[in-house]
Amino acid sequence: MPTKQTTKKYSIAQIALNLMVACFISGLVIAVTYYITNPIAIKKAAIEKTATMKELVTDADSFKAVEGKTEWFTADKGGKTVAYVIPAETKGYGGPIEMLVAVTTEGKVINYSIITAKETPGLGDNASKEPFESKFRGKGSSDLVVTKDPTQTKNIQAMTGATITSKAVTKGVKAAVDEVVQFVGGKK
Repeated sequence: MPTKQTTKKYSIAQIALNLMVACFISGLVIAVTYYITNPIAIKKAAIEKTATMKELVTDADSFKAVEGKTEWFTADKGGKTVAYVIPAETKGYGGPIEMLVAVTTEGKVINYSIITAKETPGLGDNASKEPFESKFRGKGSSDLVVTKDPTQTKNIQAMTGATITSKAVTKGVKAAVDEVVQFVGGKK
């Protein structure tokens, strides 16, 4: 004799209540995870930023926040400021390019480091590599102009196939240099 199966019917209110409980539990798990991991992520980001600044200004003994400037740091050696490390952001081919730029107190580029970018692999992402990166070292604001002419060694030679990225990085570095020059000039 076959058994009769009964199916339990749920009302819309019961289904809504079950969904609310599931959402609450999921939200609680996410909140607790964030609460535990966020301080660790912040500390790790600060350590990475300090390491990046040390790579940019290798002869500095310490880095101190510049009062009145967001995310600006002085690179000090023997108690004297030798450079400024400041953030720069510009729009590249694949979206925003965020970087840190190290500039001497005389307004010359020491180096830069791209923090985030979504440039084309094998083309635009070469902006964070040699030999493109070294083309900026020691240059002042007036020399930070992109050119496609290889004989123009005074300026920045565009990367083949990545002119937009070349111009974007150069624009960001130039803006950083100009900001430092204005800041230092304003203090004199």
